[in-house]
Amino acid sequence: MSTVKIQHISKSFGGNVVLQEINETFHDGEFITLLGPSGCGKSTMLRMIAGFERPTSGELYINDRLVSGGKTFVPPEKRNIGMVFQSYAVWPHMNVFDNIAYPLSIKKISKAEIRKSVEQVMDITHLTQYAERFPNQLSGGQQQRIALARALVSAPDLLLLDEPLSNLDAKLRESMRFEIKELQKKTGITVVYVTHDQTEAMAMSDRIFLLHRGIVQQVGTPNDIYNRPANQFVADFLGKVDFFKGESANGRIVFPGMDGQSVRYDGSRSGKVDVAVRPENIYFSADGPLEGVLETQYYLGDVDDCRVRIGETLVRVIANGYEYQNLKEGQQVHLSIRDMMVFEDDGTLEQMLEIRT
Repeated sequence: MSTVKIQHISKSFGGNVVLQEINETFHDGEFITLLGPSGCGKSTMLRMIAGFERPTSGELYINDRLVSGGKTFVPPEKRNIGMVFQSYAVWPHMNVFDNIAYPLSIKKISKAEIRKSVEQVMDITHLTQYAERFPNQLSGGQQQRIALARALVSAPDLLLLDEPLSNLDAKLRESMRFEIKELQKKTGITVVYVTHDQTEAMAMSDRIFLLHRGIVQQVGTPNDIYNRPANQFVADFLGKVDFFKGESANGRIVFPGMDGQSVRYDGSRSGKVDVAVRPENIYFSADGPLEGVLETQYYLGDVDDCRVRIGETLVRVIANGYEYQNLKEGQQVHLSIRDMMVFEDDGTLEQMLEIRT
């Protein structure tokens, strides 16, 4: 059983509060992603779980064992964790087998046991055929697999990964996402993964913990957070989205910036609202309630990435790639919205835009 309990954890460096009152539990066998922009506190949280940082307040448990809190502090080497960093940190003078075996070698384990354990993790990480090769003979993805195998060979209770794919090129990052997820499924190990890459988080996670300025903004499955964001920041951070100012009354939302055009609204919010629409959820339709002019379109093969001018507002529409041949820039078009997210206009959107500029 591998669980992590975080109870009332806060962390400050001098007067700078990095994490504020975190209370969460990571369950046995879960793939948890700590997601957020740079400086949000996600790596600090991972370092506290690993034992490289002490919390300023609160308690942290691994498998119901108190490892940080009060006068108790268990050092990293006694927490039975495996950790993989951004850099591969493989020994250039050792072959693949010896790199993976290193954590067991320094524990004075018998050669027979070492060979058995190393061969098992090489099989899981698809490195068996490279056992005698040296790191300079391998690709970046293969070297990262060595780091993963080395972290797993001691059978840790918990695997911590700190942006392990950020040094790989885009195509290799994509393939490694699925390899890591498959590896986690095979081993059943609990994983805590840090990234600022939303696609990684969506593809790999059982649950995402989205942090901003040291506060957990939302916890949920990728589907929950993408389709039911708790606030404007969450909607904006995860995926593509456009925000429009609106006024909700009598079952409709009117958009002042779109010449007062409106759409039907069955929700409960009234008055001034921020409406978030993902560009794949707005589409061309002959009788759509919104009317504008197709200003530009960018054919990307699988999709047609369009911009439609409605009054003072430019609306992004990601249409099917086949639409490209049916549309011409400058033509009048109608749009319908299949799904939108409506938030209270509480000034959050303006604060976000101010930070960006």
